[in-house]
Amino acid sequence: MTNLASFIVIDDDPLNNTICRLTIKKALGVTDVKTFTDPLEGLAYVSNEYPATINESLPTFLFLDINMPIMNGWEFLEQYDLLADNIKKTIRLYILSSSVDDRDIEKANANKNIVTYLAKPITKEIIIDLVKP
Repeated sequence: MTNLASFIVIDDDPLNNTICRLTIKKALGVTDVKTFTDPLEGLAYVSNEYPATINESLPTFLFLDINMPIMNGWEFLEQYDLLADNIKKTIRLYILSSSVDDRDIEKANANKNIVTYLAKPITKEIIIDLVKP
């Protein structure tokens, strides 16, 4: 499996970003995975650089952590909601968090931009299920 999707991971924990990158590559082979430990940098990438790379036949999955110090996931989502529709329609956004707080899960599932809430750590099986047509 190669080039089935591209991925953006926004999490302040570099270890989680490494685990995500390795898990995605193990599941799919050669795949574009961008990681950001600073959510502001991730937002800037999605706003400014990502639009030039949009390939409507290649889905982009964005994994977003909730608990981050500079900008938390909810604040990121407020800014994400302001992005152009042509950007948002090409991204499948998932919360990827270690939070077990039911309020976080409910809030994530109620957000129109979020596909669903995923618990850390991401697994090879989840990645394969996500990219299935």
